[in-house]
Amino acid sequence: MVSVTVDPSGTFLTLETRFGSTRFHAIWLRDNAQDPQTRSTGNGQRLVALRELPSDIRIASAAIEGTGVSISFEPKGKSIIFDLSWLDENAYDRTAAKERGWLAPQVETWSSDLMDNVPSGDFAELEKGGAALRDWLALVVRYGFGKVINGPVQSGALFKVVDLFGYVRETNYGRHFEVRTEVNPTNLAYTGLGLQAHTDNPYRDPVPSVQVLYCLESSAAGGENMVVDGFAAALRLREENEDHFNVLANNCARFEYAGEDGVCLTSRRPMIELAPDGELIGIRFNNRSLAAVTDVPFEHMATYYEAYRHLGEIIDDEAMEVTFRLEPGEAFVVDNTRVLHARKGYSGEGTRWLQGCYSDKDGLRSRHEAMVRETVREAAE
Repeated sequence: MVSVTVDPSGTFLTLETRFGSTRFHAIWLRDNAQDPQTRSTGNGQRLVALRELPSDIRIASAAIEGTGVSISFEPKGKSIIFDLSWLDENAYDRTAAKERGWLAPQVETWSSDLMDNVPSGDFAELEKGGAALRDWLALVVRYGFGKVINGPVQSGALFKVVDLFGYVRETNYGRHFEVRTEVNPTNLAYTGLGLQAHTDNPYRDPVPSVQVLYCLESSAAGGENMVVDGFAAALRLREENEDHFNVLANNCARFEYAGEDGVCLTSRRPMIELAPDGELIGIRFNNRSLAAVTDVPFEHMATYYEAYRHLGEIIDDEAMEVTFRLEPGEAFVVDNTRVLHARKGYSGEGTRWLQGCYSDKDGLRSRHEAMVRETVREAAE
């Protein structure tokens, strides 16, 4: 049984459903009305600014009508019907307190247990769109990374991967960058040394939130790619030492890159980034780009460095990593605000050539959500 009651003040109503009791403010309801006078039927954007709504708006009456609730507002006498399922999906009257570091429901953390089930998609199938692309994007959203296999072995093919979900983000490195490494090189600039897991470009604000690495040559022994879930590492840090988690979340680090003429990129952000309500939303970890940390009070600096070391030890733990080898025509896409990536060292003879570029996850998430909604619409027809 569904029922609705209006508070005597008219400032809010209470909706009783099988899920429980939920309250909604009058101003919130009026601002979020879905009628065509309030929102465009074409794109859903608001047609009415908040300043145009009475600051003393009240609910005059409310009644259940089928699968909706009809609400009349005063002083202007506007009547609007709200869908009950929409109200349930968008209810904000929550009492449960969330722990600092909580995760969005579509996010799933992982460790080395994902090694045998790396999220992958066949390039030809992904290019067709449809369920294959939708489901692969869902895995990237959930786990923060995904492989692409059976792609063309040609320079610039990485742009075709980006075309699946978004647009290339050009930087001072250009539209893409070359990652060429030779074993036993004549030039030590092309080294086979391993790299610690890291996020790219923490000195940018905002950082490129998606990175694509595409393999064109891979004849060297070793050099496997490695990824670590930064969210899982941060939550493990919280479990092992909450003070260490808090000091990295509460204080900004500084990152810098000034390796080219005319370029000086700097940022000031915490290594563990939380939203105001405590949601874990970002990781920045890159020892090579860390500038002098100056935003931590003297009395907390020793703890800060203990926490920084502790987080690094967790990231370096093999139990946290997933490794896989990229062969020519294979790529991986990584959420650069969450998942750290690295490579193992090389041995023997051979070459390794990858091309990399950046994109942004708003495009990836938009493509996925649009495909999900389209699937829902088709199922309802």
